[in-house]
Amino acid sequence: MSKTFIKPGQTIGIIGGGQLGRMMTFSAKEAGFRVIVLEPSQDSPAGQAADEQIVAAYDDHEALAILAEKSDVITYEFENIDYEALRKLTEKSYIPQGAELIKITQDRILEKQALTDAGVEVAPYSIIQTENDLELAVQKIGFPCVLKTSRGGYDGKGQYVINKQEDCDEAGSLLRNGPCVLEAWIPFEKEISVVMARSVEGELNCFPIGENIHENNILHETIVPARVSGDVEDRVLELAKKIADQLNLVGTLAVELFLTEDGNLFVNELAPRPHNSGHYTIEACNISQFGQHIRAISGWPLQEAKLLKPAVMVNILGQHVEAVMSEIPQRPDWSIHFYGKKEAKHNRKMGHVTILTEDIDTTLQELDASEVWNS
Repeated sequence: MSKTFIKPGQTIGIIGGGQLGRMMTFSAKEAGFRVIVLEPSQDSPAGQAADEQIVAAYDDHEALAILAEKSDVITYEFENIDYEALRKLTEKSYIPQGAELIKITQDRILEKQALTDAGVEVAPYSIIQTENDLELAVQKIGFPCVLKTSRGGYDGKGQYVINKQEDCDEAGSLLRNGPCVLEAWIPFEKEISVVMARSVEGELNCFPIGENIHENNILHETIVPARVSGDVEDRVLELAKKIADQLNLVGTLAVELFLTEDGNLFVNELAPRPHNSGHYTIEACNISQFGQHIRAISGWPLQEAKLLKPAVMVNILGQHVEAVMSEIPQRPDWSIHFYGKKEAKHNRKMGHVTILTEDIDTTLQELDASEVWNS
């Protein structure tokens, strides 16, 4: 039997202790694996569910060595981990995803290049090292455009929309954090995403495409199936395969895209892990993105992901927690997930709700009418 086949009873190590690691852990435990999490904060969402937690920084080489010693396979639940530490870890531990995927996806400059090499469309962009670069690139790309830090941005952090020349000075402050990318603003009709998984054998399987609604740059709702044409679906699946091949993907990858009114698709961002927009898969598909990820890294054959029923997933942020709690007694159709985070901070992702439905429009109207998400 192949050494890449990880059997129930063996141990999966997860770098990162957030909610994605928690839901990964649930799937791993369901299949009979033991789980060890490495995470700097005590009592983390994943640590609560795992068999063991190593409390240490993500780049703590001693702690990573302990994780390697205790694990039969190692994965990660987010991309902002130390590439060099992960690369060294691949020399002494089995990490089927490798470290290169992290190197590429945690740096917008490398990510844009990889996407271009894969032959998929991205927004016109320029690499910005200095304020002079910014001046020249703005003239070339035009208004509006978006300046983004090459590393570390998420949920709208680390980016600045430039609508006019006067905005350049303030936007330029992002350069203090290092190189940036200036992108043309894409006037999109919809934001959509596809989550896929690829096995160690190269078998690729995509989940149904989601349509994403953002508020204040944070994902608010995912609607599945996305309200797009069959032609758009086919093209999304085609570009997903191109990206997976280009990156030699193993494990899970989410691709976020803009769909324009005239039907063009632009890849906005990649995430080398299960994704917020894929949470609906827990209830709405025959296998969740987390279950598929565990199969992919453990050398198991992937399942063919199927949508069992249309669904709407809504994020629960800190300001929504109390209202959702008070709704629980009268909402039998809401599948409610809380992540075990102690402090409900404003705009912090505390959980999500998934609703299976026969009529997406009616469900969206009911969610609006509930007023839970008005705060």
